Amino acid sequence: MVSFEEASELAKKFTKKPTDAEFLEFYGLFKQATVGDVNIDKPGALALKEKAKYEAWSSNKGLSKEAAKEAYVKVYEKYAPKYA
Repeated sequence: MVSFEEASELAKKFTKKPTDAEFLEFYGLFKQATVGDVNIDKPGALALKEKAKYEAWSSNKGLSKEAAKEAYVKVYEKYAPKYA
């Protein structure tokens, strides 16, 4: 099993681009693991990309940083065969 730090670096080097939904899964867990609960204001309705990223992060609210790191590694291991 790879560490969170290894998984986050390896995910940046995927040879194929994950779908938007898969990217948001990675993004939300990464932010929760590195920052904790969402600490920014929700973007306006017209800022679609920022709003999607905010919601992905917010969906992990309450998850500890350690649990988010473990979940991120599991997500990486799920998608690595498809994109690495």
